[in-house]
Amino acid sequence: MLALAEREAPGAYAIRPLTPLSETSLLTNSPEDLSLGSELRAELATADRIDLLCAFVKWYGIRVLEDSLRAAKERGVPIRVITTTYMGATDRHALDRLVRDFGATVKVNYEIRSTRLHAKAWLFRRRTGFDTAYVGSSNLSRAALLDGLEWNVRLSSVATPAVLDKFEATFDAYWNDTAFETYDPDLHGERLDGALAQAGGTTPTTDLRINLSGLEVRPFPHQRDMLERLSVERELRGRHRNLLVAATGTGKTVMAALDYRRLCKESAGGRPRLLFVAHRKEILKQSLRTYREVLDDASYGELLYGGADPREWNHVFASVQSLNVQRLEQLAPDHFDVIVIDEFHHATASTYRRVIDHFTPGELLGLTATPERMDGLNVQDEFFEGRIAAEMRLWEALENDLLCPFHYFGIPDGTDLTNLNWQKGSYADQELGNLFTGHTARARIIVKQIRDKVSDPGAMRALGFCVTKAHAHFMAEYFRKADLRAVALDSDSPADARARALSDLRDGRIQVIFSVDLFNEGLDIPDVDTLLLLRPTNSATVFLQQLGRGLRRTETKPVLTVLDFIGQHRAEFRFEEQFRALTNLSRNRLVEHIERDFPQLPSGCQIILEGKSKELVLDNIRTQLGATVKTLVKEVKEYSTPRLADYLQESRREIKELYKSANSWTTVLRRAGMITEAVPPGETALLKRVHAFLHVDDPERAQAYLRLLEDDAPPYEALGSTDQAYARMLFFNLWDNAGGFTSFEEGLASLHPQRALRDELRQVLAHVIEQADHFPIALSGPLSQVPLKVHSAYNRSEILAALGVARFGGQMPRSFAQGVQWVEELQTDALLITLEKDEKDFSPTVRYKDYALNPTLFHWESQNSTAADSRTGLRYRQHARRGSHVLLFMRRYKNTDIGKPQPWMLLGPATYAQHTGSKPMAITWQLEHPLPADVWTYSAIQAS
Repeated sequence: MLALAEREAPGAYAIRPLTPLSETSLLTNSPEDLSLGSELRAELATADRIDLLCAFVKWYGIRVLEDSLRAAKERGVPIRVITTTYMGATDRHALDRLVRDFGATVKVNYEIRSTRLHAKAWLFRRRTGFDTAYVGSSNLSRAALLDGLEWNVRLSSVATPAVLDKFEATFDAYWNDTAFETYDPDLHGERLDGALAQAGGTTPTTDLRINLSGLEVRPFPHQRDMLERLSVERELRGRHRNLLVAATGTGKTVMAALDYRRLCKESAGGRPRLLFVAHRKEILKQSLRTYREVLDDASYGELLYGGADPREWNHVFASVQSLNVQRLEQLAPDHFDVIVIDEFHHATASTYRRVIDHFTPGELLGLTATPERMDGLNVQDEFFEGRIAAEMRLWEALENDLLCPFHYFGIPDGTDLTNLNWQKGSYADQELGNLFTGHTARARIIVKQIRDKVSDPGAMRALGFCVTKAHAHFMAEYFRKADLRAVALDSDSPADARARALSDLRDGRIQVIFSVDLFNEGLDIPDVDTLLLLRPTNSATVFLQQLGRGLRRTETKPVLTVLDFIGQHRAEFRFEEQFRALTNLSRNRLVEHIERDFPQLPSGCQIILEGKSKELVLDNIRTQLGATVKTLVKEVKEYSTPRLADYLQESRREIKELYKSANSWTTVLRRAGMITEAVPPGETALLKRVHAFLHVDDPERAQAYLRLLEDDAPPYEALGSTDQAYARMLFFNLWDNAGGFTSFEEGLASLHPQRALRDELRQVLAHVIEQADHFPIALSGPLSQVPLKVHSAYNRSEILAALGVARFGGQMPRSFAQGVQWVEELQTDALLITLEKDEKDFSPTVRYKDYALNPTLFHWESQNSTAADSRTGLRYRQHARRGSHVLLFMRRYKNTDIGKPQPWMLLGPATYAQHTGSKPMAITWQLEHPLPADVWTYSAIQAS
C-alpha cells in the first residue's frame, strides 16, 4: 500500500508520524518518548488542512517546523492559526513569517483585559479521513516542541471521532468569532506591536487611546440583546420613555450611543437634538468621547458644566447641576428630541426631577445599574409605569468576560421561616428582621463560613445585605466581637458616616459593610470581593442587583465569593427565580442541573449548594413544578379574580404553568365556580389546544388571531389574502388533523358558540405579546406574501399552514414528522432544526451537528440520505442560481417545561456558503439577518 501511495505522490509519504494515524497516544517530551516537534513535522508532511490554536507564537517555535511548513505551502495546504496577545508573549516577526513565508491565515485576539484562550492544539485533516489532532500544554515555542516538560495527547478520527468533530466545530466557531481579527503584517503590525507592549506591561494602559470604533458594527451580544428589546418597546408598543438596567462596567453609555446612532439613521431631518445628563464632569467627558467614536465624528457634541458653555445647543452633554432653573427657562420643553439620563436611580432628587419635568423629548432613556431607591421604591414604578425596557442578562455578560466570575455557596443556616406571614409576594420585613436580629446561632454560622470560604478574611471587602436596620446593626456588632472590622449603614446614617465607611472599605480599614435598602446609593466599590446574602429575596431583579455590587472586574480580584444563607421556606417562596437568573435554564432543566451540581456554567463560575441547602432548593422547585389544577383552583379562589393577567400578577406564576397536562384557564375558573355557563360541545377538546398559542410573539399575527376570535368575526371568504393565511394558521393550530371539517369557513364558524374558549385565547394572546422581546422582520421579495416573520416563533401547524403545505385533502400537521420540507409552489426549502436532539443536556456529541458559527453563519447537517450530488443536495448548493429559497427554523429543545412541543424561531432566509461531506452534508448557511443576541448565546458552540 505504501508503495502504491508513493507512486501516486512521490515523496509525500517519505515522512510519516511514528504513532499510527488510527491510534491515540500521550507525548511528554521525555528522553525515551517521541518529541512533539518531530511528530508535528511528520503530521505536517501528510496533512491536507492544518489548524493551530495557541495562546502565543514564538520565533524559535516557527524555526523548529519551518521546513515542514514551507513544504505544506508548496503543496497548497491551507493553514489557519488562531493566537492572542496574552502576556505580550507572541513574537510579532513570528506571525509575520507565518503569513508571508508559509501562506498561513492568522487571526489574533487583541483583548488585553482578560484572555479566555489558553488552549494549545493542532488539527490535521486528510482527504483519506485519517484525521489527527494534538491537544495539550504546548504553545508554538522551541521549548514546548522539543525539551520542555509538556504533556500533549494525540487523538485520531478513528479512535476518537466525536472529539475531533468537537475540535473542528469549536475551532470554526472561534475562527468566525469577530473577537479574532485577521492579521496582515502590512496593515496591522503597528497595532499588534502596541497590543503586545501593553499586554507585556511595557506600555502603560493610560498611554493608549481607548478605541470603541469596533462597537459601531459589533456591540457585545448582551448589548445587541438589550438594544433589540428597547426597539421592541418603542416600535411595537409605542413606548418612548424607557429604562435600561445593566451592571456597572457592561457599557451602558456605549449602548446609549449605539441607540442614538440608530435613531440618527431613522431620522429624516439629520441628527436628532440630544441632551445627555450626568452628575460628574468625568462621566460627561467620557460619554462625549464614546458618542464621538460610535458616530465616527470627532467634532460631535458640546459640554455644559462649570465654565464650559455650548454655542449651538444641538447635542449637549450637561451636568445636572448646570441645568438650573434659569438655564431651563431659556430652553423650550421640546428643544431636545432625545434625552439620556445617566444614573437614573437619582431621578427623584430635585435637580434631576427639575430636568425630567421641564422637557418633553420624543425619546427619554434612563440608564442605571440599580433602579431601587433608598426608600425601597423603584424608579421604574414612578417614571416608567413599572416597566424596565431592557435589563442585562447576567449570563451573557459573564460569557463575554465583562464581569468577574462568581463562586456562589448556598449554605443552610437552620432557620425556620414557614410560620412567618407572606404578604404580596414576600415575607413581612419586620417579622423576618425580628427572626434574624439577635439570632446568634445564625450569626455564628455566618462568621464560621467566612473563615472557611474566604482565603484571607482580614483582607476581604464584603457587603452584607440585611432585612432591617436593627438586623444590620446586630450583624455589625457580632462581627466586631468576632474580631472582624464591620459597620452598619442605613438610610438614617449621616452622609459623612456613609462616605467614611465606603472609603474605609475601599482602603481595607474595615472588612464588611452591613446595609439595608442601600443597594444603589454610592455602594459602587469595584474591589468588593465578598457578598453576604443575609435576607431571602423572592425577586430575581433584586437578587441580580445585589450580585452586581460585586461583579465589577479589577486586576486584583480573581473571583467574587457569594455566601447565601438558606433556611426552611414557605411553599410560596421560589428559589427558581434567582437560579434561573444565574444560569439561563428552564425550570425542568434547572432541577437536572442542580442534581448534577451545575456542570455547565460560564467560565470561572461555580454554584455549590452545601449540605441540606441542595435538598431545600430542590424540594422547593419541585413543589412549584408539581402545582396541580387543585392548587391553581385554590389560588384563584383566594385571589378572587376571573382575569388571567390579574391572577398571573398576584400569583407570580408563569402562564405556561396553567397549561400543564390538559389544564387551561377556563378549566380552572369552572372548577373555582367563576364560570357557570354550560359547557358547549367541543369545548373540552379545544381547551387542550390553548397551549399552542403561548408562543405568539409578533403583533401582526396576534392581531389577526384576535380579529378572528371576536364575536362578529368576518367569515373566511370575506377575508383578504393575508388574513386568510392567518386564518389557516389559526385553524390548523386548533385542529391539527382538520377536526373533521370540510372547509376553513366551517371550522372557524364553529368557534362562535365557544365564548369561554375565545375569551381565554384573547387573554392569552394579550398577555404573551407583552412578553415578546424580539423584533419581527417581514420576509421580502418572492416570499413577501408568506405570513411569517423573521425572529418570531411558530409551531409545526403554523409553519405548514403558512407555507401552504397543510391543506384539506393533503398533508395534515399531525402527520408531519420530518425536519425538512420542499415547498414546490413557493420554490422553498424549509429546514426545521432542533439544537438539543438528546433530551439530556449532557450528551458529548449532539451539539456538533447544528450550531451557529457566528451571528450570521449557521452550520447545519442534512439528513443522512442526502448526498452532495443528489437532486436535493444540488438544490441546496445551487438554490441561489436556480431562484429557489431556503428558510431556517430553529428551536433549542424538542419539548417545553410543560411537556409540549417547543416552537421554532424563524431564523430567516439563508444562502448556501459552503459544504463538506456527503450523506450527510455539513452545510454552512449565510443568514440574511443576524441571530438575536440571546439566541446566538445558546446556539453557538462557544458564546463570544
